[in-house]
Amino acid sequence: MISTQHKEQRVAVFVDVQNMYYSAKNLYGAKVDFSKVLSVGVGPRRLVRAFTYVIRADVGAEREFFEALHKIGYEVREKELQIFYGGSKKGDWDVGLCMDAVRLIPKIDAMVLVSGDGDYTDLLEYARSQGVRTEVIAFSKTGSSRLFGTADQTTDMCEAPEKFLIGKSKFTLLNGFNSPANANTPAKN
Repeated sequence: MISTQHKEQRVAVFVDVQNMYYSAKNLYGAKVDFSKVLSVGVGPRRLVRAFTYVIRADVGAEREFFEALHKIGYEVREKELQIFYGGSKKGDWDVGLCMDAVRLIPKIDAMVLVSGDGDYTDLLEYARSQGVRTEVIAFSKTGSSRLFGTADQTTDMCEAPEKFLIGKSKFTLLNGFNSPANANTPAKN
């Protein structure tokens, strides 16, 4: 695909961390390299803002992870995990991410959404109606085909997982050796 990233474009990046975390974990048993995602998303363009949307669940090293995202260049938006009577849990940023994007649309030329969640399709349609170029970076195997079809440009992280993931060797990622579907299958030569 011919690149349509131009250095004079103003770009904003919106990362649905939970969606990316679980997609990478379930598909590859690895973690997303959010620094690489930001670099690919912005390209040669002028970054206006980059947001990550995270849920605080008071588990493990999440504080260090949030600080690392901030050091990379993201504005980290945090929300508490909601626990309801009966034990059900909820933690999502769909409305918050959309509101941030709608507020920035008049100030940007391109919007990069890092999520495969089809709930964002309406957001992409709205951004396009306002003259903003829409781009999606996500895993096609866990992402919405409707979302991918709505975007002006997509980057399928499944096409080159070694480029976007940390925690697994290049060999493992290319051969899918530790993916859930192939967990007990020897690697092919």
